[in-house]
Amino acid sequence: MDGKRATDAGSGGRQLLSVVVPCYDEEPVIAAFHERLAAAVDGLGLDVEIVYVNDGSRDGTVARLADIRARDGRVSLVDLSRNFGKEIALTAGLDHARGDAVVVIDADLQDPPELIADLVAGWREGYDVVYAQRLTRQGETATKKLTAHLFYRIMRRVGRVQIPADTGDFRLLSRRALDALLAMREQHRFMKGLFSWIGFPQKAVPYHRDPRFAGETKWNYWRLWNFSIEGITPFTIGPLKIATYLGVVIALAAFVYGLFIIVQTLVFGNPVPGYPSILVVVLILGGFQLMTLGIIGEYLGRIFNETKRRPLYFVREYQPPRGAEGAAHPPVRREDRRRVG
Repeated sequence: MDGKRATDAGSGGRQLLSVVVPCYDEEPVIAAFHERLAAAVDGLGLDVEIVYVNDGSRDGTVARLADIRARDGRVSLVDLSRNFGKEIALTAGLDHARGDAVVVIDADLQDPPELIADLVAGWREGYDVVYAQRLTRQGETATKKLTAHLFYRIMRRVGRVQIPADTGDFRLLSRRALDALLAMREQHRFMKGLFSWIGFPQKAVPYHRDPRFAGETKWNYWRLWNFSIEGITPFTIGPLKIATYLGVVIALAAFVYGLFIIVQTLVFGNPVPGYPSILVVVLILGGFQLMTLGIIGEYLGRIFNETKRRPLYFVREYQPPRGAEGAAHPPVRREDRRRVG
């Protein structure tokens, strides 16, 4: 394990830890979150910057973030031009992170900021990715727990990347792991898969996930369903294979049924078959064909989006940190940001 690469990155001065926090309509919780986060990072023995990303919030989140930045010189604010979605907002925050290591955490306080000390300890041991793995998920319905459980197991079976079970975005990445991650600029970003795809030594830190502190979740079941499709399609062609196998099975079944009809006609004669049976067969075959076309369309649509090569996001305003940490650690240039060590 190339363990010392991470810990030697900041020789000649204190290392910088960046904490990236994507925010969307988090006004009720953001003040309490920052209070706990600030207390959690104070004793780490590291310079700290906190990168808040406002993902087109419709409430007073950006005003709250501006107040927090005015009081805490370690805070920077990336205000996106509109709502681009969590995965893109997270990417924007990582693009602006300057640290020797970067922690990703949500603002809803389901993931405890106090666990950052354990993530940093894993990084100091030499791991490039230290991810928080949920032992329990408090405050969530049984249906959501079951669907999350099934999703991670299915991804591990059909995907080419082994995504750790019961693991969200809450994790730490070393600078070289972050550089590798940011080298991938694909439009359809499933960050949990990308975190695993880059490889490098990784370690799990178990924890108990708390219920949401305030506000309401933005993830209804329809959005979770679409999110699961976004997770499956970039990392496996399994659905296309299923469609192929399904077509082969139906073709074989039709061939066997055709032989049966021929034999029945030669031996017993052929009474006029009933209209309902023919209608059922036609509807089943039509349904399978439409489903197969839908699967092909999902992949084709992603190819279409990638070929346009649009920027992932636009920043309305960037406010850098004002404290001593900001002066001691210059911004990372984009070409440096993409270099893999």
